[in-house]
Amino acid sequence: MAVNRELVLLYWQIGREILARQREQGWGTKVIDQLARDLHQAFPDMQGFSPRNLKYMRALAEAWPDEAIVQGPLAQLTWYHNLTILEKLKSPEERLWYVRQAIEQGWSRNVLVIRIESGLYRRQGKALTNFRTTLPAPQSDLAQQIVKDPYNFDFLTLTKEAQERDLERGLLEHLRQFLIELGVGFALVGSQVPLEG
Repeated sequence: MAVNRELVLLYWQIGREILARQREQGWGTKVIDQLARDLHQAFPDMQGFSPRNLKYMRALAEAWPDEAIVQGPLAQLTWYHNLTILEKLKSPEERLWYVRQAIEQGWSRNVLVIRIESGLYRRQGKALTNFRTTLPAPQSDLAQQIVKDPYNFDFLTLTKEAQERDLERGLLEHLRQFLIELGVGFALVGSQVPLEG
C-alpha cells in the first residue's frame, strides 16, 4: 500500500509538471513526447513513462488539483483504479464518490467498472429513509443499499410477461452478477431454503 501511495503521488507530481511545462511552452511543443524520451534515457530499466501513461498522469493532475485528495483517498487505490475513474467519469463529485466507495467496499477494478457502468452513483439509496440517523454506520449503509432505486436486472434479459419463477431461475443463473449488484453484506444460502430465527 505504501508503494502504491508513492507511485500515485509520483505520477500526480509528474502530471503537474507536465501541466506547468505546457502552460509555459505552449501546446505545440510536444512536452509529453520529450519528457517520455528524457525519462527513458535517464531510467532505461523503468517502465511506466510512455507518452500514453504520461498523458494519464497529466489527466490525473488536471482532474485532481488538490494534493490532499491525492495523498488521501486516491493514494489508497491502485493506479488502474484511478485510470478507470478518470476514463469513465467526468464529474468531480461522482469521481470522488466512486473513489470513496471503492476504498470502503474494497472493490477490485473489475467490480468498480461494473458499478460505474450500472450507474450505481445515480441509483444508490434514492429512497428516503432515516437509516443514517437511526442506525450505526455499517448497518445504515447496508440498509440504504437494500432500498436503492432501482436494482438493475438488465442482465437477466426477462420480458414483461416473465413470472416470479423466471426471475428466480434467472437470478440463480446469474448469481455472481446479482450478488455484485446487491453489494456488500449478501451471501447465497441456497435455493428455496427456509430460515428459522
